[in-house]
Amino acid sequence: MAERTLTQRELNRALLARQLLLERVRMPIPRALERIAGIQDQSAPNAYIRLWSCLDGFQRDDLTRALERRSVIQATLMRGTIHVVSRRDYWPFAVAIRAAQREWLVRAWKVTEPELERQADQLRLLLAEGPRRAEELKAVGRRWDPALGLVRVPPSGTWERRRANLIDLADRWVGPENAPADEAVVHLIRRYLAGFGPAARDDIASWAGLKRAHVDPVLDRLELRRFRDEAGGELLDVPRAPLPDPETPAPPRFMPEYDNALLGYADRSRVVDRTRPQLEVPGNFSISVLLIDGFVGGSWKLHRLKKTATLAIELLEPLSQDTHAALLDEAHGVLQFLSPDAREHRVLVSDEASPGA
Repeated sequence: MAERTLTQRELNRALLARQLLLERVRMPIPRALERIAGIQDQSAPNAYIRLWSCLDGFQRDDLTRALERRSVIQATLMRGTIHVVSRRDYWPFAVAIRAAQREWLVRAWKVTEPELERQADQLRLLLAEGPRRAEELKAVGRRWDPALGLVRVPPSGTWERRRANLIDLADRWVGPENAPADEAVVHLIRRYLAGFGPAARDDIASWAGLKRAHVDPVLDRLELRRFRDEAGGELLDVPRAPLPDPETPAPPRFMPEYDNALLGYADRSRVVDRTRPQLEVPGNFSISVLLIDGFVGGSWKLHRLKKTATLAIELLEPLSQDTHAALLDEAHGVLQFLSPDAREHRVLVSDEASPGA
């Protein structure tokens, strides 16, 4: 039987459904993070903004409490970037990428494995009595062996104290390592496909920071659904994952910087429509973008002056009246979430005077 071809719009709606961006849901935070395969959290507010866009009734204190209770873990993981993931996912993710991270570290920083092991012993001594600030650990070295297993712990890395610079040993903060390497890679790939599929092999490797040599042998032995994209490329997926109707309505969504829904692919055409006007977006999406009808349709930025909070929105093109109204509703919601103590909230839209017919 010929493999089904999925259009750009079908892939877009699959991504939105799996990333909880079609509609807000009521779900525990750890479960939501497992559904979307974690959140890249280079800036502490990112995870708060992203969860507000996904979860009905989410409050800022909810994530802070989850980090304090250790049901959510913050650590350097995929692509060597800071992520928040569920406690259950931490060790499988860390173990799955460990060998590739170590290979990169040895090559890029020109250190030997014995040197990394000696450094790890020194770091364990520094951390023996509890968490230490990253600045203290840098006396031992600027890059640390991923086999050591380090996590970033609260109160750092929260909305209230945004610099994620308090470090502890994962086997103390999370619990003993419990993920055999082969099983860990399978777990990582299944999480990715459930949250981002159907996807190409290069997409999986790009998101995880792995090489195809790490992922191909695992993919070849898994029972997966297979599709084709419009160019004929192979797409892989886990069984029974949602593939919504391509005409499913997609509400406006405010995305944080560095979001995995944008960074999770080698080919980002399912969320960046190249037939439309384009923003000047850095390759790492280090600006906050706006999804309109599921695709990047603008950017946004919060400005705070004394007791006035202003959300400035730059649209790529005028919107219909209905979409414009939906955007304003969402904008006022995110503004209230970001600055509840402001006396005045203002939304400025670049095309506000000329919504489409």
